[in-house]
Amino acid sequence: MLTRRSLLRGSAVVMTGAGAMPGWLARAAEATDSAGARKKILIAIFQRGAADGLNIVVPFAEKRYYQMRPSIAIAAPGASLNTGPFGGPAIDLDGRFGLNPGLESLKPLWDRKQLAIVEATGSPDPSRSHFDAQDYMESGTPGKPTSDGWLNRALAVPGPETSPLRAIAMGAQLPRTLRGERSAIAVNNTQTFQLANQDTAGILESMYSATRDSRLGQPGKDAFAAMKMIRTVNQQPYTPAQNAQYQQGGELGRNLQQVARLIKANVGVEAAFAEVDGWDHHGNESNQLQNMLRQFGAALAAFSTDMGDRMEDIVLVTMSEFGRTAEENGNGGTDHGHGNVMLVLGGRVAGGKIYGDWPGLEKEQLNEGRDLAVTTDFRAVLSELVKGQLGQKDLTHVFPGYRAGSPLGLLRA
Repeated sequence: MLTRRSLLRGSAVVMTGAGAMPGWLARAAEATDSAGARKKILIAIFQRGAADGLNIVVPFAEKRYYQMRPSIAIAAPGASLNTGPFGGPAIDLDGRFGLNPGLESLKPLWDRKQLAIVEATGSPDPSRSHFDAQDYMESGTPGKPTSDGWLNRALAVPGPETSPLRAIAMGAQLPRTLRGERSAIAVNNTQTFQLANQDTAGILESMYSATRDSRLGQPGKDAFAAMKMIRTVNQQPYTPAQNAQYQQGGELGRNLQQVARLIKANVGVEAAFAEVDGWDHHGNESNQLQNMLRQFGAALAAFSTDMGDRMEDIVLVTMSEFGRTAEENGNGGTDHGHGNVMLVLGGRVAGGKIYGDWPGLEKEQLNEGRDLAVTTDFRAVLSELVKGQLGQKDLTHVFPGYRAGSPLGLLRA
């Protein structure tokens, strides 16, 4: 039984697939701004569980890295192909850092300068709790979580041309990142959308249209407008461009394919969010991380391939709540740490470069003597992307209490 509470919690939960868009929806889903330029899009990918940044982007020039990780370290570039737990060496990026071999599919993006890496990033809050750290990062307020999220606050005030599909999250429920005053939709990863009882749907739509409760009225209208758009665009099949192989990217690949379909359908997407769980590797990290990174890299690469020239309008950023300990534990894994790595991908990205100050791995350089130290606040990265992609100039509204310093220079003009 559908109820107002189950259908609408400040936003809608919608199952969707998408294809081409008919002309009668063009005004509601205009993909250009008032000046006629195509809208820019920001996509955030959350790696839940605290991904091991030191084994994702490998500091192979650091002797201490190998001393602290005798059984799980990734071999330096040039080592035997059968050397190391991943069955191959790191992929050299700049003579100091290398990609985990599981991320081989991302190397062409680095070479084309569409992939940038920010080292030693993270939250200034010292929490090692997954739940607290995720809340802090999604709200954008370390140490003081808010009920709304930074990505929702980053959206401009809606106007008459704003699409009900401007902000989408891939999943069954809306994440904290997109909760807030601006309408946002949670889109489940299916290729069909229908209500079992269309009469019930009509009654519910009338109910929300007639309500005087502002908390339900506009969100309800947006939800049903989104449903109508989805039902219409879903009538067309979708074939990824340039033979993009989303199926190799697992669940993230399927979700990013849905994002790509909606963007190509010109339904007015401005922001999108997806997540990947399972990065908490306290044991047997080598095998688990290798498989996850192959899918993770394949998903990002497939999305970039599929979007083609549209990547000039898109920036995608990855993040995880905190990193792992610099030293491996007794179970062939790592424990909850601090500093981590963020990847930034897109056509406007000033890529092919490692950003951020590398603090080193010597005992005295580690956070609390055990973790990679944080030298770049994650909000410094997100602030640049929010300003450059979403045009949000009031960064104190998006990240309350944070004062951005000199920009990293992640985006080209």
